[in-house]
Amino acid sequence: MSNIQVLIILLFISLATNQSIAQKNTLTKNEITQLAHNANANMKAGNFEKSLLESRLALKYAIAAKDNNGIASCYNTIAANFDELAEFDKAFYFYKKGLLYANKTNNTILKNWINNNLGNIYCFDKKQYEKGIYYYKKSLGYSREMKDSSQMVFTKLNITWAYFDIGEFQNGLPYLNFINKHHQNYGGESTIVALNMLNGMYYSYKNETKKAVFYFEKAIELGNKGNEKSDLSYTYQEYSKLLFKTGNFKYAYTCLNAYNTITDALNTEEKLKKTNVAGINLQIDEYKRDIDKIATDYKTKQHVLLEEQSRNKKIVIVVISLLLTLFVLFYFFTQNKQLKQKNKIKDIQSKIQQNIINASIDGQELERKKIAAFLHDNISALLSSAGLHLNVFTSSSHTPSEEILKTKYILSEAHLKIRDLSHELMPALLVRFGLLFALDDLCEKNSNSRITFEFHNSIPIKKRYPEKLEMKVYFIISELLNNIIKHSKASKSICRIDEKGAKLHIIITDNGKGFDTKKFHVVEGFGLNQVRARIKNMEGEFSVISKINYGTTVELLIPINDI
Repeated sequence: MSNIQVLIILLFISLATNQSIAQKNTLTKNEITQLAHNANANMKAGNFEKSLLESRLALKYAIAAKDNNGIASCYNTIAANFDELAEFDKAFYFYKKGLLYANKTNNTILKNWINNNLGNIYCFDKKQYEKGIYYYKKSLGYSREMKDSSQMVFTKLNITWAYFDIGEFQNGLPYLNFINKHHQNYGGESTIVALNMLNGMYYSYKNETKKAVFYFEKAIELGNKGNEKSDLSYTYQEYSKLLFKTGNFKYAYTCLNAYNTITDALNTEEKLKKTNVAGINLQIDEYKRDIDKIATDYKTKQHVLLEEQSRNKKIVIVVISLLLTLFVLFYFFTQNKQLKQKNKIKDIQSKIQQNIINASIDGQELERKKIAAFLHDNISALLSSAGLHLNVFTSSSHTPSEEILKTKYILSEAHLKIRDLSHELMPALLVRFGLLFALDDLCEKNSNSRITFEFHNSIPIKKRYPEKLEMKVYFIISELLNNIIKHSKASKSICRIDEKGAKLHIIITDNGKGFDTKKFHVVEGFGLNQVRARIKNMEGEFSVISKINYGTTVELLIPINDI
C-alpha cells in the first residue's frame, strides 16, 4: 500500500470520526479546544498525518469563531508537526503566524512556547543567534510572568547554550550560574546532560582543565544512561575540542568518533521519520495554500466588514463634526455679540469718565484763575488800601502805638502771602511773559540741595502760544515735576521742550528709582493717569518709559492750537 493510499484512508477515518463536528457551521470554544488538544496529542504520539488534519479542521472553525487563542494554538500545533519532521522553514512560517495571533491574547503559556521554539529555529537551524537569543529572552519574560521556575531554568539553559555556541561566555555565565543554583529543585532529567556539558564548555574556556574534564565525563556518563542522544553527541564534540587543546589526541579521536557515530544514528532516524511520512511531504505546499486560503477568505470578509464599519463611522464623525462646528460657530457668534455690547458699554463709560475728568480739570483751572484774579484784584487791593491808611495815620502821629505797628506788619505779611498764593494759582510770569519763561522759573524754584531741575529749550524764549494751551501745558509739567519730587528720589531731572512740526515736543527725564509702568494706574490724585487723560483731551500723545532703579522718561507731544 502506497503512502498516498494510507493518507487517503486516514483522511476518511478522520472525517468519519469528526462527521458530527463537520456538519456544524460553527463550534464552541470548548469543542475547538478539544479538537486542537487531540491534534496536539497525535503530534506527540508521532501521528503527524492525523495531527495535521485535525489541526487544519480546528483552525477552520477557530477562524470562523474569531477565536484568536484557538487560531494561535492551531498554528503552533501545525508548526510543531513540521518541526518534528525537520521541515524547519515551514515550521518557522507557522510559528510566526501563531505568534501573531497569540500576541492578541492573554495566553502567556502559549506565547512562552512559541517564542522559545522560534529561538530554537533561529539558533540551531538558521544560525542567527542574535535573533534566537531575542526570542529566548521574550520567552523568559513570560516564564517570569507565570512564575514558572522550571520553565525559567529550561529557557535560561537555551540562552546559555546560544551564548556559549558563539563564544560569548561572559554573557552566558549569569544564566549558567542561575541554572546551577536552581536545577536541583526545578530542572529535569532531560536537561541534566546539557547542563554538565555547558559547565564543561565554560571551564574549558577558562582553561580550568580538571573541572572541564569532570563535567564532560559526567555528561557522557549520564547521556549513555538516558535518551538524550542529541545532547550526548554535542558533549562528545565539545569534549574532543578540549582534548585536542590539551594534547590528548588519542582520547580526542575516540570522542570525535563517538560524536560522528551518534550523529549518524540521529540523522538516520530523521531520514526514517521523513520516509514514513513522505505522503505528507508531497502535500505540504497544497496544505499550506489551503490554510492560507482559509485565512485569506476570513481576512477578506473582515476587510469588507471593517470597511463598512469605517464608512459608517466616518458618516457619524462627519455629522457630529458638523453639529459641533455649528454649535461652536453659534457660541462664538453669541459671545462676539455680547463682547461687542460690553465694549460699547465700556466705550461709553470711558467717554463719560473722560468727560468727567476733563470737566473736573477744566473747572479746577477756571476756579484757579478766578480765585487768583479775586485774590489779586480784590483782597490784595483791600489789604494794600488798609496798609496805605495805616501809613498815613502813623505818619501823622508822632508816637504810634505798638498795636498799630503790629497791625501794619500783619497786613503787610498777609498782602505778601495773598500775592504768593495768587501767583501760585496763576503765575505772573506765565501771564506776562509766556510759557517758556514760566517753565524756566518753575525749574529754578523747584531746585534745591537734594534735586536739581534743568530746563532746556530750543524755541525762542519770548515766543507766546494761545493762553489756554500755555496754562494747560504749564500745570501738566508742574504736576509731573511734583511727582518727581514726591516719589522718584532723584537727584537730577531735565525738562526739554521744542517744536516738532505743529506740535510741542516735551521730554522730562529723571535719574530716580523708577517704577513698574504696568502699575502706574494705581497712583491717586492728579497722577499719570489724569495727565494721560488731559493729553488725550488735547488730542496729543503721551508715553512713559521707566525701569526700576534706572529712572523715568515722560514724553508729551501736544498739538499747538487754540484749545
